[in-house]
Amino acid sequence: MANLIRRLIVSAAFTAAIALVLVQVQTVPASAQSPSPSPSPSPSPSPSPTPTPTPSPTTAPSPTPTGANSSAGSIGGLASQRFNQMITNRVLGTVLLGVNEQVNCSDCVSAFGSAGSFSAGIHGRKELTPNLSLLAGIAYTQFSEGGYSVTSAPIGAFALRYDFVDWGSSRPFFDIGTLLSPFEKVRYGRSYATSLGAVSLDGETSSSDYGVYGRAGWISRVSPRDELAASVEVWQLWQRVNGYTDPAAAFDPFSASIPTGTDRTNLVKLGGQWTHLLGDSIEGNINGGFVQSFAAHSGIVATVTGDGTVVPTIGNQSWFEYGGRLGFRITKGWVADLFINGTIGPQPVGNTIHGGVGLRVNY
Repeated sequence: MANLIRRLIVSAAFTAAIALVLVQVQTVPASAQSPSPSPSPSPSPSPSPTPTPTPSPTTAPSPTPTGANSSAGSIGGLASQRFNQMITNRVLGTVLLGVNEQVNCSDCVSAFGSAGSFSAGIHGRKELTPNLSLLAGIAYTQFSEGGYSVTSAPIGAFALRYDFVDWGSSRPFFDIGTLLSPFEKVRYGRSYATSLGAVSLDGETSSSDYGVYGRAGWISRVSPRDELAASVEVWQLWQRVNGYTDPAAAFDPFSASIPTGTDRTNLVKLGGQWTHLLGDSIEGNINGGFVQSFAAHSGIVATVTGDGTVVPTIGNQSWFEYGGRLGFRITKGWVADLFINGTIGPQPVGNTIHGGVGLRVNY
């Protein structure tokens, strides 16, 4: 019995030992049971070449244009245009004062139109006393000369003429009168050169022209068909131009600003004319004279970018003026006229021509 108990105790102890070993084996981590192979070392990456830095593109500075002196010089061109405008207004205005008609004639009214410079109007004369006559007229005109354009201009004129008719066929006469041309619309052109190209601009503004004159002359009725006359005229002209600046342009590096200013000039004209009756139905007139300006003044005081203040000058000018008319007597008291007027001379006056037709009624 005792042996049996000993065997049972030994058997239980042996069984417990085996169970303990089995428990220990089951609790070993899986990594310990089957160790994974050591990872092969990764090859060291070869060093990348250091990239050469690409220089950032540099923007070249825009070239600075030159040409301020040329822009300033173009202001002198504006002064010439404005002087020409004064003279052309005067030439057109003298048509209203009967420049193409004989000095002494009956009362008349004439409607006319002209080309070269577009003009349309009416003028005439009225005897107030045997010695004193009123000459007057009004017209609307448009004209372009030497880089500028007058797109709209009314012109009015009137004068008094005193003719010493009681002195006989050879006698003196005198005129005094005025020209008015307010509310003109005008466009002046200005061009200049730069190192980056040429610039051409048209500035728009308004102006007004005024003139007064006196005339002293001698008339001679050399025959019933011929009248000759010679005279001296003295004029003073003013032109008021409203201020303006260059118009907006894509390229105008040396822009200009022209404030309001008044141009002035004085003129002396030595002239003569001849009126002749051809047959019974055609009469002709030719007239002309030498004109000298003096004490001219430009009203421009411009501010030019890059050149500051520019004040142009206009020197004394001289030129010839001419005119003529052919009158065709349609019936008693009615005359159809062809006429022409213009200037011949150097710039800024230059060579101009204005011609037209008229229908005159004598009464």
